[in-house]
Amino acid sequence: MAQIGLSQLTRRQRFGLLAVLYFSQGVPFGLFMQALPVILREGGFSLEAIGFSSLLALPWGLKFLWAPWVDRAPVEGLPRRKGWLVPIQLVTVAVFVVLALLDVSAELYWLLGAVFVVNFLNATQDIATDGLAVDVLEVDERGAGNGLQVGGYRLGMIAGGAGVLVLIELAGWTVGLLVCASILLAALLPLLAVREDLQVDGGGADAQTQKYWAKLAGFFDRSWSWHVLGVAVAFKFGEGFAGGMLRPMLVDQAYSMADIGWMLGGVGFAFGLLGAGAGGLIGDRLRRGQALVASVVVQVLGVALFVPMALVEPGVLQASVLIAVEHFASGVATVVLFACMMDWTRREHTGTDYTVLASAVVISTGVAHALSGVSANHLGYAGHFGLAVALTLAGGVGSLWLFRRAQKLSTHELDTGGAR
Repeated sequence: MAQIGLSQLTRRQRFGLLAVLYFSQGVPFGLFMQALPVILREGGFSLEAIGFSSLLALPWGLKFLWAPWVDRAPVEGLPRRKGWLVPIQLVTVAVFVVLALLDVSAELYWLLGAVFVVNFLNATQDIATDGLAVDVLEVDERGAGNGLQVGGYRLGMIAGGAGVLVLIELAGWTVGLLVCASILLAALLPLLAVREDLQVDGGGADAQTQKYWAKLAGFFDRSWSWHVLGVAVAFKFGEGFAGGMLRPMLVDQAYSMADIGWMLGGVGFAFGLLGAGAGGLIGDRLRRGQALVASVVVQVLGVALFVPMALVEPGVLQASVLIAVEHFASGVATVVLFACMMDWTRREHTGTDYTVLASAVVISTGVAHALSGVSANHLGYAGHFGLAVALTLAGGVGSLWLFRRAQKLSTHELDTGGAR
């Protein structure tokens, strides 16, 4: 079957391809995000240990270190994006096949190691996928495109979280992991059906010859770069601080793994998907600054819902409603933030620049997750979530100030002919 060029894809086809790519990255994350905290808590691990287990996602925060290499073809003659995406996906499938053979109850540390390896592979894959997304999306498509990105990722999390967890309970760990590997393998088909024919302005020879550190440091040549980086760091910290203790709290409130999988992997991720769609509409119909204000408001309100969950220990239905609203708010806020991040990338180094900002988000939320166990252990769950609300509000207000400052500086550079 003849391959179709990326430049020939319709809007619907471009969106469909990106949705599948982000879906495939969400499947492993959904599985580990849902299963690992529950397995650790049921295994008697402390809240501090569970909080620090988030460091297994460290590759997502450090991926900017190898982003310049992934922003170019791995070997001369291979496609710039597919040359990375196809091999990484195949290796990830192989890891899941091996993981399916493990007895997780007896070989927990092998599971933790596998989680780290898959995070490294997915983080590297994400660099190429994000670069491809910025390459193929028009500026006026980035709100909807990021809604699709977050939506596809969350749909993958539903499949890997609620879907595979239910399958594991019904048919066992081996069957569940092999089905997960099959899903990832099938997700490669749309990518194999296209060829790269995009010409990136200024990126051809430069991407191959520019020194690594100069390419990475080029992001910071602009006067407003640190302000934008500050937005990425501050915006999601409070939400990450809250989310780190949600699953341990549900375990301690005696919800079963099936209940947790339903509430978070099913209802929560589904409403996060709806929130991503709403965020796409907001991102495209409002100015970026206005959309950011709206996302700050909904994010603070969403995190605040965890406080009553800690105080009254609601039933499954009531807890599902609160989780649904919070995940919807999170979906809106995430899409708007990612659309803003795309706007601050250099066309010839989209993968590198976007990865720097995405890594800042991951490092920020990773630190927040790691500290969340210490907070919950000393303040209790209600006190912890109350502190998270305050941090979310402070981070949102700080992000708005930094964003507006970055806009002023970038406008001044354009008016004076400065660097972009």
